Amino acid sequence: MGTSSVPKFLTLFLMLLIAGSRLIHCTVTYDKKAIIIDGQRKILISGSIHYPRSTPDMWEDLVQKAKYGGLDVIDTYVFWNVHEPSPGNYNFEDRFDLVRFIKTVQKVGLYVHLRIGPYVCAEWNFGYMEFLLFYVPVLLTFVASIHYYIPSSFWGFPVWLKYVPGISFRTDNGPFKAAMQGFTQKIVQMMKAERLFQSQGGPIIFSQIENEYGPESRAFGAAGHSYVNWAAQMAVGLNTGVPWVMCKEDDAPDPVINSCNGFYCDAFSPNKPYKPTMWTEAWSGWFTEFGGSFHHRPVQDLAFAVARFIQKGGSFVNYYMYHGGTNFGRSAGGPFITTSYDYDAPIDEYGLIREPKYGHLKELHRAIKLCEHELVSSDPTTTSLGAYQQAHVFSSGKRSCAAFLANYHTQSAARVMFNNMHYVLPPWSISILPDCRNVVFNTAKVGVQTSHVKMLPTGSRLFSWETYDEDISLLGASSRMTTLGLMEQINVTRDTTDYLWYITSALPISITGSAFGTRENRKFTFTGPVNLRAGTNRIALLSIAVGLPNVGVHYETWKTGILGPVMLHGLNQGNKDLTWQQWSYQVGLKGEAMNLNSPNGASSVDWIQGSLATGQQPLKWYKAYFDAPGGNEPLALDMRSMGKGLVWINGQSIGRYWLAYAKGDCSSCSYSGTFRPPKCQLGCGQPTQRWYHVPRSWLKPKQNLLVIFEELGGDASKITLVKRSTTNVCADSFEHHPAIENYTTESNGESTRMLHEAKVHLRCAPGQSISAIKFASFGTPTGTCGSFQEGTCHAPNSLSVVEKNCIGRESCMVTISNSNFGADPCPSVLKKLSVEAVCSAVSDTTRPNTRR
Repeated sequence: MGTSSVPKFLTLFLMLLIAGSRLIHCTVTYDKKAIIIDGQRKILISGSIHYPRSTPDMWEDLVQKAKYGGLDVIDTYVFWNVHEPSPGNYNFEDRFDLVRFIKTVQKVGLYVHLRIGPYVCAEWNFGYMEFLLFYVPVLLTFVASIHYYIPSSFWGFPVWLKYVPGISFRTDNGPFKAAMQGFTQKIVQMMKAERLFQSQGGPIIFSQIENEYGPESRAFGAAGHSYVNWAAQMAVGLNTGVPWVMCKEDDAPDPVINSCNGFYCDAFSPNKPYKPTMWTEAWSGWFTEFGGSFHHRPVQDLAFAVARFIQKGGSFVNYYMYHGGTNFGRSAGGPFITTSYDYDAPIDEYGLIREPKYGHLKELHRAIKLCEHELVSSDPTTTSLGAYQQAHVFSSGKRSCAAFLANYHTQSAARVMFNNMHYVLPPWSISILPDCRNVVFNTAKVGVQTSHVKMLPTGSRLFSWETYDEDISLLGASSRMTTLGLMEQINVTRDTTDYLWYITSALPISITGSAFGTRENRKFTFTGPVNLRAGTNRIALLSIAVGLPNVGVHYETWKTGILGPVMLHGLNQGNKDLTWQQWSYQVGLKGEAMNLNSPNGASSVDWIQGSLATGQQPLKWYKAYFDAPGGNEPLALDMRSMGKGLVWINGQSIGRYWLAYAKGDCSSCSYSGTFRPPKCQLGCGQPTQRWYHVPRSWLKPKQNLLVIFEELGGDASKITLVKRSTTNVCADSFEHHPAIENYTTESNGESTRMLHEAKVHLRCAPGQSISAIKFASFGTPTGTCGSFQEGTCHAPNSLSVVEKNCIGRESCMVTISNSNFGADPCPSVLKKLSVEAVCSAVSDTTRPNTRR
């Protein structure tokens, strides 16, 4: 016994050593079929979550929800402008703690796609738009015209980069390449130091260099092509041990993988036959602009697009976005991007699951993974099933077969024959058959719940309102900058503030008012009446940024601010051009200089106490306090009574607000047919954004400081703190709808029977339970969530069956079958179960039962 224990010990030691070496030295490669991790090809489902657009206390919950939704990978950009605000000075704290974010993903057990860029295309700042206010004393009348240009956004580059001598962005330019390489090396070295690449046992399985460079590459010609080759060689030379990706770059040089971005990518092929087919941005919705409507992408179409990509041989799909989040502070770029970056994503801006998008995609991911072996082991065989119908079949052996049955017609369902069986395919849909026999999922048939979410009062009162007027009486007196002619805004402010005063003197005139560009017309001319009075008069123009310039050739040279000419018309001597007069500049607001938005600064000045009923005055600071409400629901400020400005909570900026009303066409929406942002619009005639996210982690139990700077004028007394809560959940599913969670690829009669044992699942948000059933009908009910009605066929005990299963529970499940409801209420008729349940908060002492 003693002699045999030594070999056993050595054997165990060697086994542990080998296992440990595998953890430390993981390999990531690729071939034409897929990314290969430790020798195994994988179908990878990914979702974008941008760490600066949420708070660290939200990260783990977001990633856990992504994992539960069937994701394998979390994708994020790296935002150069927040990490290196000045040359060589780095910031990786709080929301910008990239290492902590990646380690959070690793803790949950998902991979990471790190998109270093360092150019990002995420509606992020070094983006710019402008807004103008004019202030001058008032008397006689004539006309002033101001010609003014607004570019869109410098997405992700630090502003100081613009002022590096001799620089030209994103081309074969020495100063730019040196700066880009320096930042890229910095990020890679940080990741290596923390052993975060998969080759070191970490979660990062590939990285991206550059971003959507294709159009610029073609515009730059030879210089663009040379730059792409340099960027690829530079990245590969950093020896991360994982592949590199370039999206929307058809000539990405080996070994870099080129990938697709878009609403659909089924027509995409990589530039070499030995590279995998990757979709780095499957757009789950679209961004929102102030003055525009909300863009909703139906989940049936998104699922159809993903299934269509997979059936053509795609092996990596990333949802952009899976959680959009919030553009806190001044991070929103142009054009006119809202503070909310919700993106109609499966997880909403506040971190709540959006149903049915989240649940339907979860079932899609499950169906795809059931086919994974066949998908990565064989190429599809395509067979026509009709004029608009096709079958894509993957088979890697006698008993290994998976099929995707597609109907591309946008209006008509189709009955097709496949493998000697009939299948009905709804319009614009794909059915997935992991065994080439049983349909486990159809992209157009949504069997998961729909959730209704509302903003509800918290009961937390805003108290001790006080005001402070922005002092404009001494404009120009303390200015340190005076020039002949108008200066470009970024050159003066260096993006340290949204605000820049242009000040000059002229004949006795006066004008007071405001003007701004629109989403459609970023360049605009202001024309308005002015009044004369005796003596010389001062003209002060306040230019206000709402973001910084976008994508385009040499966009770092685009100009912002008041560009001129500034003209006075109707004088006795004719027109007077003020453009080349002497102008003084004041960067920022007096209130900013005094840090009125911070707790210390706010206490250093004398605010005016009392009533807010002083009229809607522009350029005014407001201050109030509030206590944090109980519960764990996400919070927001309802800013419907205000005009435009900035908001801070305890010194932290929750972003820009603007009560701009949405224009668009919200008349109709169909999931079928090619999706584009104008297709399914919501919120027309309402404020584009009314509610502004207040992270709970920014709050104290008592005496939270709220500071607002209002630019146009508003009624602060009507601002309220609200909570985002799930109020109702609905299910609407037919009998025999595939219950994919019951299916296994081990084909047997029991598996097939359970597959067609349809169920309704209802789930309230954490901390809630189902308190009532508003509607339940098994039979032929009609309508949609919130407007269900009984049909001609109805099981009388529908309500009692659902109540018995669901009341008092956070989640519940009801089987859709005749036996569960006592008898068949209408034989030979296809029946369904429609349910609407009410979700209510439960006390801390009450723990609801959970049944899935």
